[in-house]
Amino acid sequence: DMTVCILGSPISFLPVLLEGGTRCPGAMVLCLSPAWASRVPSETSPGAWSLLLSRGVSFEAGGHSALETFVPPRRANYVTGTFTAGSPEGGWVGELARDLDCPTGGSVPLARRLEDPLVTRWVLAARAGLPVPPTLAFVLGPGGNLPADPVAPGVRVVRLEDPQGQESLVQEEVGAFLGGTAMEPYSQVVVRPAGWRWRGTGARSTHGKEEGVAVAQAVGARLCGLREEESVLLEALMPTARLPVPPPRSPALRLPMALRICTLVCRSWGDRPQLCQVACGVGRAEAPVRHGAALPQGLDSSLQQWGVVAPGQRQALATRLRGAAEAAMATLLAAEAELSPQQRGGARARTDLLGVDFLLACVDDALELVALSTNSQRCLETCLLAEAMGRAVGEPPGDLPRLLAEALLHRAQCHLVEGKDILLIGAGGVSKSFVWEAARDYGLRIHLVESDPEHFAAGLVQTFLPYDSREHRRDEEHAERVTELVRARGLRPHACLSYWDDCVVLAALVCQRLGLRGSPPAAIRVAKQKSRTHQHLQRCRRGRPPPAAFAVPCRRLQSHGDVDRAAGAVPFPAVAKLEFGAGGVGVRLVESAGQCHEHAARLWRDLRDDADHPGIGLGWGNAMLLMEYVPGTEHDVDLVVFEGRLLGAWVSDNGPTRLPAFLETAACLPSCLPADRQAQLVRAALQCCLACGLRDGVFNVELKLGPGGPRLLEINPRMGGFYLRDWIQEVYGPDLLLAAVLVALGLPPVLPARPAPRAQLAGVMCLGSEHGAALGGGGGGGGLAALRELQSRGLVRLNRLFEESGGAGEYEEPCLSVACGGATRGEACLRLLGLCQALGIDSPRYPVEHFLSHFK
Repeated sequence: DMTVCILGSPISFLPVLLEGGTRCPGAMVLCLSPAWASRVPSETSPGAWSLLLSRGVSFEAGGHSALETFVPPRRANYVTGTFTAGSPEGGWVGELARDLDCPTGGSVPLARRLEDPLVTRWVLAARAGLPVPPTLAFVLGPGGNLPADPVAPGVRVVRLEDPQGQESLVQEEVGAFLGGTAMEPYSQVVVRPAGWRWRGTGARSTHGKEEGVAVAQAVGARLCGLREEESVLLEALMPTARLPVPPPRSPALRLPMALRICTLVCRSWGDRPQLCQVACGVGRAEAPVRHGAALPQGLDSSLQQWGVVAPGQRQALATRLRGAAEAAMATLLAAEAELSPQQRGGARARTDLLGVDFLLACVDDALELVALSTNSQRCLETCLLAEAMGRAVGEPPGDLPRLLAEALLHRAQCHLVEGKDILLIGAGGVSKSFVWEAARDYGLRIHLVESDPEHFAAGLVQTFLPYDSREHRRDEEHAERVTELVRARGLRPHACLSYWDDCVVLAALVCQRLGLRGSPPAAIRVAKQKSRTHQHLQRCRRGRPPPAAFAVPCRRLQSHGDVDRAAGAVPFPAVAKLEFGAGGVGVRLVESAGQCHEHAARLWRDLRDDADHPGIGLGWGNAMLLMEYVPGTEHDVDLVVFEGRLLGAWVSDNGPTRLPAFLETAACLPSCLPADRQAQLVRAALQCCLACGLRDGVFNVELKLGPGGPRLLEINPRMGGFYLRDWIQEVYGPDLLLAAVLVALGLPPVLPARPAPRAQLAGVMCLGSEHGAALGGGGGGGGLAALRELQSRGLVRLNRLFEESGGAGEYEEPCLSVACGGATRGEACLRLLGLCQALGIDSPRYPVEHFLSHFK
């Protein structure tokens, strides 16, 4: 069972518990007492502990909850709770969550680090480049959370071994700070102690900048009450930016006010920070605006109240705020990764929820977002209060509980797959190299069955099982041999699957023999054989519309006699291609029966078996099919299906091909289509998969979309190939590889209920014949070296498809996908076009601008 355990008070987490109970009934468990849980030595991680729950409040769909006794105790897959220093539960919560073997969202040491404004302010200024208030800090002791020489813009640190007898040093440093250039714009300063122990105490004093003696005395007085590792901060009291009030202006006196912007960021898919919500607090300028002291309000209305009238300017500030908040979390996560397990409170402890407070200030006559502090829970409480207030006046439910529940459940699922034995059928080529890195990151134990005994992946897996299965017309026999091989090695895999097109039927047969979860072999066979797919769908006439509405007339070709017979049933122009083909190899537009005869003769002569062109399905023979040409735009739909339910779908667009060939030229994600047309494609793809019997798995469906709606080209009963897994992960977050593993293990993957793109990507395919010289040939120099340098700086995305150009002439396959991102699709396309022109990828023979023309 998946168990997400919340330790301590439910106040901050109740909406998240309710949302998680709806998404994964029974997975969210609230532990209110230390007597309800116990720690036992971990069986998988020496020196760590497993948390077992004997009692807990579990949450189900519809908001139902129940106090349950668990026999046997439930093992936690993810743990978080109220780690805040000073809270009534802080002691036992921190002790139970210490040094666990499962992911832990926070810990007492990490919470104390976040609650120390000096440490976080230094990290944000030095590493994230965020503006912070000018600060002078006197640190007592070595200051273990700071480097030996902490230099950061706007922050000066002075170390003191003993607070006694330091009056002259304090006076000198205070005088230099108050008279420095950083303090020129400000008239007041604040003196306060810093460290987790001082959180929420309100211990502070405000002084005029000209009161140097009084400031030095206040610093000295605070130093006397410090413990080691604590500090005294002298910082500028930065006022909130004061903007002209838009008309109609009131004659009443306008009091100086302060605006505190509270942001809540979570660690989302791929450990990427994601801004979840923003709430603002307003108060009098002479006193700090504290969490809980005022009712929160929205960012947009707050900016309007402050005089930011133009909607575009408010949107620009909101975008800058998102970037600053997410950059703050990314920087703090990177700093955490450098800590030892003891400093973090356990090897698996990470900050998953982070509050960052900002001030909207005026710096050098420009609006600036100044980072004030971070916290582990106060921003969560403020943002949840703002959401509850919105619901009370009829506002639609916000995304905060959903985003947080998805993040916690996702981390729990990642823990569930750790150590699982996965039987993988077929290694594929260099385009599947990401599989081995991902398997290591997820802790999967891969047992690989592969035809090539010298495959580079042999040394990257737990067990390598060489077995020649390239003649796939004998897959029943191969399945028996593979099953015997697995059993002879004493392997007991938890799941079996394949990401390689040629091996999907064999993987289904092996699943069946080993009693593992997967789509039935008969369904995989129907999807794998293109003519059989369409002929099967044409018989599926139930539904509104029925799956038959998406099928295309086609005929199987095994001889020239078949070509003559097909020409009487399929109208021209038509498309001739390999029955079991992949990668667009050998696909051609034919205008007549004569052209079809010519193409078939060449293809049957040149492509006879797998040795002639590995990896394009020739292990199934070289039969062809002739299908009606479907006008319209081409799209890929990648689906995650569990027990017949659609859990996730992503639509991408393909650019125009170089007719009469159909080799892919360009693509973009997200789709350019309006939501209703994307919905048509997703529904058609799902209905076709279900009609073929594909009820469990990750599938790639290729369709055309014309004025009359979607029409099916083919179903690939495996994860999308080429760049699709990488792009979907970059733009939306979820990993199709992990989703496929979870489905194969019998677990419904947690995916975004309302996926929102984080970027726009546009890419172009490169061919060895067209771009070998521009890319620098096989030596990897020239343009390819430049592309790799740009990739290392995050400016392009490269997906290597083959070590060398696959095939030759009309059977050539792309060797490389080059993509650029942007805030808008137009920006991404413009960057890509400029890059292709600079590197010589664009040419009259390969017009990149034309290939990108569909993406509008």
